[in-house]
Amino acid sequence: MVSARTSTNRRVMFAAIFVVVVLIAFVIRLFDIQVVRAQDHIDDSLRIGGFVGSDTLFGVRGSIVDDQGNALAQSTIRYRVAVDPVLAGDINRLDESGNAYVESWGHLAGRIGDILDMPGPDIERAVAESLDENPANRWLPLKADVSTQQYRDLVALGAPMLSMSAEKSRSYLNGAVGGNLVGFMSSDDTPLAGYELLENQCLQETDGKVEYQKSGDHDLDVMIPGTMRETPPVDGGTLHLTIDSDLSWYLLQMLKEEVETQRAQSGTITVLEVATGDLKAAVEYPTLDPNDPTAADPADRGSRIFSTTFEPGSTFKAVTTATLLDQGKATPLTQVTASSHETFPNGAAVGDAFSHPAYNYTLTGAMIDSSNVAMSKIGDLVDPQTRHDYLEAFGVGTLSSIEFIGEEPGILHPAENWDNQTHYTTTFGQTFTTTIPQVLSAYQTLANGGVKQPVHIVDGCELPDGTIEKADLPDGERVVSEEAAQQTVEILENVSAQGTLADQTAVPGYRIAAKTGTAQKSDGQGGYKRGVFFTSLIGMAPAEDPQYIVMVTLDEPRRVTSSAATAPAFQKAMTQVLKTYRVPPSEEPFEPLPKFTD
Repeated sequence: MVSARTSTNRRVMFAAIFVVVVLIAFVIRLFDIQVVRAQDHIDDSLRIGGFVGSDTLFGVRGSIVDDQGNALAQSTIRYRVAVDPVLAGDINRLDESGNAYVESWGHLAGRIGDILDMPGPDIERAVAESLDENPANRWLPLKADVSTQQYRDLVALGAPMLSMSAEKSRSYLNGAVGGNLVGFMSSDDTPLAGYELLENQCLQETDGKVEYQKSGDHDLDVMIPGTMRETPPVDGGTLHLTIDSDLSWYLLQMLKEEVETQRAQSGTITVLEVATGDLKAAVEYPTLDPNDPTAADPADRGSRIFSTTFEPGSTFKAVTTATLLDQGKATPLTQVTASSHETFPNGAAVGDAFSHPAYNYTLTGAMIDSSNVAMSKIGDLVDPQTRHDYLEAFGVGTLSSIEFIGEEPGILHPAENWDNQTHYTTTFGQTFTTTIPQVLSAYQTLANGGVKQPVHIVDGCELPDGTIEKADLPDGERVVSEEAAQQTVEILENVSAQGTLADQTAVPGYRIAAKTGTAQKSDGQGGYKRGVFFTSLIGMAPAEDPQYIVMVTLDEPRRVTSSAATAPAFQKAMTQVLKTYRVPPSEEPFEPLPKFTD
């Protein structure tokens, strides 16, 4: 049995332990308040008492630059400085030792003038004249366009009569050149379109602030020397694009002329570097100037290059050709006999753009004459599922690696859903839809020996500390064999050299490989519009070693309604590209392939 004394001792011991625990908790809390978080509590008390002043230090939004570092979009922060004439006078100061002294208004005006590059007496005179005119005046503008460093120096003066307001300015130095890609900002600095919005994480700045303790004289709010603390702002990063702004400028001016000459609704010109997948130009007209986006029609504030889907038409006969060659079902000289209009055993009817008797085409000849009937027949050597898979591998039906705002993936129906007509029309670029980047990517694959490199515009983001974060791009992917790709390019060169537009697309000294496309446009009711087309022409040079791809599109040209409407713009664009990048002329002679079999 436990004695009463033992029980009492235990209670005393537990009570003592409890007291010790409570004391330890108080000591820890006291240490936290007086040591660990002492400055936080001091700051809180100063703020509550109105003894802390602060000013914002604005960060600068990052620039968007082209492939040479030329600014396409750039921000500046400038300040406006004003003085309160009523407060302009001698002020009480504390020196570093805490001793009080008086700084005269004349001396302070001189220091303000030194920072603003203005004579101090002029500041005094302006204040005096303002008060003479209106003794109650509290606002006198002093100077605009003041730099951030000048702003900091003025804050450090602790001059209560000064007030400063920041002005953020975003300017687009090339105007409409690249405007649809760069995008624009709202009046309250919110990114709304293009890479301003897509890459806001790279470009976004972080504001800082200056805090200081003030004297108890709330009328003057004088800064106490030695109490200023600064949290510096962090500027945004620099977004590096692959775009060549000089080339884009030329192409945009030329495109405007061609769209107006052909009386088209709109047009685009894109330029792709084969080896890298860099998009060097992506211009469109009508376009917008990001400096004044509201002046543009709402339909022109995005990018048709990425949002417009269309049946690629004959440009994708090159993909059918590459598929046949890669599958070993044909060679450039494989024979196919075709009339200008034929009905196939399954009931599908296919016609060519011009009337002709039965020709014994080679595969090359079928491409030169762009015969839908011939391509339907020879394309049927490969089963529908395989053809579908090649179209998919070339990029149809999926977003490009650019993934621009509003970009469409296009439509590629499953092979099992192809009807009798679709079975054949897919061989010549109909009953599926693409975008311009997808067509560019397909031709880049052929020009690059069968390896698809990701088409891209963003090269990387340069952070404020100089670190460069490169764009995260997928690896290159082989789509067809090198031999199949090279043979397809040779056939495309024969199209350029022997086709009806040979003279209009030729660039003296260079071998060109190209193909036109004349796509019918949907009427929105399951049929096609009559007499209007979406026309395109895409080609590469030099054909023996492709370096650059140029694609031109015109939407509903009215002067020349076929793809021939795009030939003048293509020739001018390709000529300028080869000049710009100093591509050596072709040295190896062109060796034509036969168009017909004996």
